[in-house]
Amino acid sequence: MKRMIKFGLIFCLLITAAMLPGQVKAQSLKENPALDEKVKKILSDHSGQWHDMNVPTVDGKLLYDLIIKGKYKSALEIGTSTGHSGIYIAWALSKTGGNLITIDIDEDRHKTALENFKQAGLSEYIDARLADAHSLVKELKGPFDFVFSDADKNWYKNYFIDIDPKLKVGGCFTTHNISDRSMGGRRGASSQVYLEYVRSQKNYETTLNTAGNGLLISYKKTEK
Repeated sequence: MKRMIKFGLIFCLLITAAMLPGQVKAQSLKENPALDEKVKKILSDHSGQWHDMNVPTVDGKLLYDLIIKGKYKSALEIGTSTGHSGIYIAWALSKTGGNLITIDIDEDRHKTALENFKQAGLSEYIDARLADAHSLVKELKGPFDFVFSDADKNWYKNYFIDIDPKLKVGGCFTTHNISDRSMGGRRGASSQVYLEYVRSQKNYETTLNTAGNGLLISYKKTEK
């Protein structure tokens, strides 16, 4: 009897050991030191030069961390600019095994972003589109599990409404340049209306990170 129990235990251990490599691989992030160095280099070389409506470094790092933490794979960025945020997003996606669709309507910014993505070694992870996001966002099929909205502020609510059905439960919708304080002008009013709208969505858990330029982070908990 003891021999049978011992044999059974050894057999179970062998089966478990055979399964572990695949399980560990599925749960771990992809490592690419050469790519990491290329990304770090372009971020360092362009440090302090990411103007033209790009995010500050602290927000770029936060986007990266959110994707790594959630292990998101299907990302959408509305408002590419010249690619600072896209680099952080795609860098994280290169580790989770994902891809990014990013949209910008300005041809010069689009071309500059493409070159920056190439220098960073991230082009294969990015589908950069020169288009009007007002119409393209409606046409995209998704589904997405991560969204970064950083385009025209008066259209934020529309983007959110259009993407909501295409965002997976457990997914994360992030929005840039949001503040709890009432700001003057049309942009400030639009942001406040948007903030109130998102916070009213009972199927989302929303927080505001103010370490940078105000990043609204909304996790989709249920479909409705």
